[in-house]
Amino acid sequence: MQTRQSNALRASPQESLRDAKTAASQTEHYGEPFDDVHEMHEDGAPRSRYAGQSRSVPASPSAMSSTTRARTSHESAPDGEGVPSQAEVQEPHEPLGPDDPLAPLPFNPYKGNRGITRAWHAMKNSFAGFRVAIREESAFRQELTLAAILVPCGIFVPVDAVSRVLLLGSVFLVLIVELLNSSVEAAIDRISLERHELSRRAKDLGSAAVMVALFICVMTWGLLVGPLVAHWIAAALH
Repeated sequence: MQTRQSNALRASPQESLRDAKTAASQTEHYGEPFDDVHEMHEDGAPRSRYAGQSRSVPASPSAMSSTTRARTSHESAPDGEGVPSQAEVQEPHEPLGPDDPLAPLPFNPYKGNRGITRAWHAMKNSFAGFRVAIREESAFRQELTLAAILVPCGIFVPVDAVSRVLLLGSVFLVLIVELLNSSVEAAIDRISLERHELSRRAKDLGSAAVMVALFICVMTWGLLVGPLVAHWIAAALH
């Protein structure tokens, strides 16, 4: 602006007056270059002005590629004037998709508890799960009845500490796997009650896991308690 006015003063009075009026009208219409870099559009996109020309940055960066944006800006500027350099144009960052591992997880209001409060709510939910399993799952009731018989036997049977842990652990393993199987079945029924091959496969896999746990329990008790029972029977017969 100062250079333009100084050039106008060197010319004739008529030319100086005409150039001054032209410069004033252009300044009033366009404003100073880069004077509203931080202004915002109505749609929330940043507004940038280069060489007196107002241009808005698109709100969605995925709408057009960087190559298309550069070609469009170069074609819109007359004779290459007003085209910003690569350092001046700051491309907005691409938004992270929902499957991106760096994308922030949505806020879960049920995960806000910490410390003793979290432990208290977890214990209440666990007892609620036990009540639901006893009330709704007949298989869990049967296995719980079996556990009520085997756990006292595992405590009082004359074996070493490691064998006692194996006996009790095999019983609790059956209960754990049955609870997991019941949770899988409940989740599948929550999604859909229609017959589907994948739903049937998931439930069959859960039942197979329960069967494996029962086999481990029977094998453990047979190997550790079986010889003792046979010895007691032989001593009673003689």
